[in-house]
Amino acid sequence: MKIEIIVEKTNTGYSAYSEKYPVYTVGNTLAELKINALEALNLFFEKQRKHIEEKDLKITLDLPQFFEFYKVINAKALSERIGMNQSLLAQYINGNKRPSTAQTNRILKGVQQVGKELATIQFVN
Repeated sequence: MKIEIIVEKTNTGYSAYSEKYPVYTVGNTLAELKINALEALNLFFEKQRKHIEEKDLKITLDLPQFFEFYKVINAKALSERIGMNQSLLAQYINGNKRPSTAQTNRILKGVQQVGKELATIQFVN
C-alpha cells in the first residue's frame, strides 16, 4: 500500500499532507519533509502497530516543484527528447501555464525513461 503525500512549496520550505489520513507536516528541504512525513504517519498508525517506511510513500509534486528540486534535469534537453516545444515546457515549469493530464504524463514518461537509462549506466575505470 502506497500512501500519497502531496507536497507544496512554501516561502520557508515545503509542506505536505495526505488526503487519505489526517497527517500534515513541514520541512525546510524535501529530504527533511520526507523524514517528518514518516514520523507523522508512524505516530498516526502507532495504535494499529503499523510501521511506515519511505518505500511506502508516494510523493506527489507539481511540475514547478519537481524541476526546482531536480535542477540537474535540463528542461531544454528534456523538451527535445519528448518532442515538446521548449517554450511550452518552460511555461509549465515556471507555473505560467498548467499542463493537461496528457502533457503531464508525456513529461513524466520522459523523466522516467531518463531515470531508467541512468540506472543502467556503468563507467569504465
